[in-house]
Amino acid sequence: MVPWGGLSCCLSAAALYLLGRSSGRDAEVLKSVTRVNQLKDLAQLLDTASKVLPLVVTISGRVGSDTPINCEYSGLRGVIVEETAEQHFLKHNDAGSWIQDSALMLSMCKEVPWYLDDDTGRTFVVGGRGATGLVLTVGSEIFEEAGRSFVRGTLDYLQGLKMLGVKRIERVLPVGTPLTVVGEAVKDDIGTVRIQRPHKGPFYISHKTIDQLIANLGRWARWYKYASMGFTAVGVYLLVKHTFHYMMERKRHWELRRRVLAAAAKRAGHEDEGSNATAENGVDNKKDLLMPNLCVICLEQEYNSVFVPCGHMCCCMTCSSHLTNCPLCRRRIEQVVKTFRH
Repeated sequence: MVPWGGLSCCLSAAALYLLGRSSGRDAEVLKSVTRVNQLKDLAQLLDTASKVLPLVVTISGRVGSDTPINCEYSGLRGVIVEETAEQHFLKHNDAGSWIQDSALMLSMCKEVPWYLDDDTGRTFVVGGRGATGLVLTVGSEIFEEAGRSFVRGTLDYLQGLKMLGVKRIERVLPVGTPLTVVGEAVKDDIGTVRIQRPHKGPFYISHKTIDQLIANLGRWARWYKYASMGFTAVGVYLLVKHTFHYMMERKRHWELRRRVLAAAAKRAGHEDEGSNATAENGVDNKKDLLMPNLCVICLEQEYNSVFVPCGHMCCCMTCSSHLTNCPLCRRRIEQVVKTFRH
């Protein structure tokens, strides 16, 4: 039997170890990025560092846009807006009770060109929705109760449904939000400075400072490391335990086999010494004593019962009536079937 518990723990430990390495690697990379204190210095820095591109930097400022989005429900003005609508209802299950469930009806996102501003300059951010660490503020959360007609409600009830209503959630990145951005700084032909996802390296947008980001990644790396060690210990313990039980089971099986063969040899010693006489037709009908058909429990009667569901046949009916588990595979005995040789 495959030790799925031990294998699952070992695979989880490997996944946590890889996550820890990734977080630790990102923390080390963030320590080495160029810190830009004022956005007005970024263009000059790009001119002087043009020979060592790509240039990964970290900047801070407040979100701004020339064409912000006016949110429909919250009234906020933002640069990234996500809207979701979930249908909530009660569903009749097989047990005869009603359980609450939901289904996603609508999910859309809008983003307009936006930048960071620190009163000294502007830097546009490209592809911010795909950055790590970006958290949108919940602008509004509205629940609209279902206003279905009597006929529609009856049809839903016959299908095992009771409509409760629609929950609409609006998440937004508001104008004026202070952010820290880590990414590759580039300048286009007209001199506009942008921050985008680098081909190799981190791309973060967060409300935390760069030092807080580094400390947070370090904590996650240590947590992943300790969790990986714990899962490894548990997985190794389960695998060793399974191996030990398997070896003891094999040892017990061979011990039973040895006892059966020893009992057969002892029984053969009391039989007639002329047991190797031939039959009338000249064919040797001596029984094969190498593997006798003796019950492994009493070692006296021949086995004549089959265990269900494992299918092993190793005991007599008298001994089988006192057993709950198969003496060979240790599976639980659900039924004992008597067998006949002739």
